[in-house]
Amino acid sequence: MVRASGIIKLAVLVLAFLLAVFVAFQLLEINMDFGALTSTKHVRYKCGLSKTCPNGHFSFKLASGAATVVGPRMCLEDKLLMSSVRNNVGRGINIALVNGRTGELIKTEVFDMWAGDVAPLITFLKEIQDGTIVMMASFDDVYTKLNDEAKHLISDLGSSVINTLGFRDSWIFVGGKGIRTKSPFEQHIKNNKETNKYDGWPEVLEMEGCVPQRAD
Repeated sequence: MVRASGIIKLAVLVLAFLLAVFVAFQLLEINMDFGALTSTKHVRYKCGLSKTCPNGHFSFKLASGAATVVGPRMCLEDKLLMSSVRNNVGRGINIALVNGRTGELIKTEVFDMWAGDVAPLITFLKEIQDGTIVMMASFDDVYTKLNDEAKHLISDLGSSVINTLGFRDSWIFVGGKGIRTKSPFEQHIKNNKETNKYDGWPEVLEMEGCVPQRAD
């Protein structure tokens, strides 16, 4: 009887051990599955875009300046072209020229449209070569010194709103020399004291997209 009781206790212990092992493996499997889900890496696209661009296109993202405090920012193919960090932005129209075939940066320039002269801007715009991608962003004021000739040259790059820009408007634009249609990459917010986010300036504009690579 005592022997039988011992056998029963042993069987109970063995069953308990097997049950504990089974539960442990189940918990381990659950943890491994959860770990696999949580360890999935977040996919990052060029310039922080929300999606990848198709072949034959360059990824870009740009933002206008914020009042007179934070300068504009331009990125193309994961390369930061202009920003306060790079110390190559300033009051007025900030411009980056990019080779439309290779995506390589050609040059950056800033033209002060409040206290500067529009003549250097006009000369700069006339010298842009066909096939060049042109990125522009406002910082503080882009309007005061603009004249009809400068507006016409920017319009020829694909801008639809250059003729309606006003004092301290926020504006961002991506166009190109030799473009045959108006660019779809342009945003504009009027300076309006009733709706301005900042005291005397509208909110920052941000835009991202995929600009076609020049093939010829």
